[in-house]
Amino acid sequence: MSLPPPSAPRTHAHTRGVRLEGYKRADGLWDLDAHLADTKPQDFKLASGVRPAGAAIHEMHIRLTIDAHFNVVDAVASTDAMPYPGHCDEVTPDYRKLVGLNLMHGFRKAVKELLGGVRGCSHLTELLGHFPTLALQTYAGERKDTEDRGGKPFQLDRCHALETSGEAVRLYYPKWFRGAKTGSE
Repeated sequence: MSLPPPSAPRTHAHTRGVRLEGYKRADGLWDLDAHLADTKPQDFKLASGVRPAGAAIHEMHIRLTIDAHFNVVDAVASTDAMPYPGHCDEVTPDYRKLVGLNLMHGFRKAVKELLGGVRGCSHLTELLGHFPTLALQTYAGERKDTEDRGGKPFQLDRCHALETSGEAVRLYYPKWFRGAKTGSE
């Protein structure tokens, strides 16, 4: 375990499992699948009834199909377990509104506008925040990350380690190294 031991005794109360998977399709498109499941280790009382220990309170899926430019060409969502059957799942068809968006250009903002709050399911909409990174990680194997394609590699200046004034960029992407920051910056 990479975290330090807890500082006080504790009792397990909840598990949220999130699984993200990316697939290269035979037709040249890419499928990005997300799955979310919430369970409790004890029976859990909901307004709609009691969920037995270990039974899913939420179990939801989203698949976005994208092209090589990260454009969403298809979107589908499903809800298998929910606290309010017949109500929570009414909104899943609305996730088709994602078709036409681009995962790298304003995606998270558009998701909030289209499906945020009561316009969508909070759990499905939360899952969508992972999709831009999932797409990058899925597509990353298609070319070497240090390959020179004329423009700055997409991953630079997107995280601490790959800031263009940092040591990792100096070592692994020397063409894009801006020089170390000075104390006055």
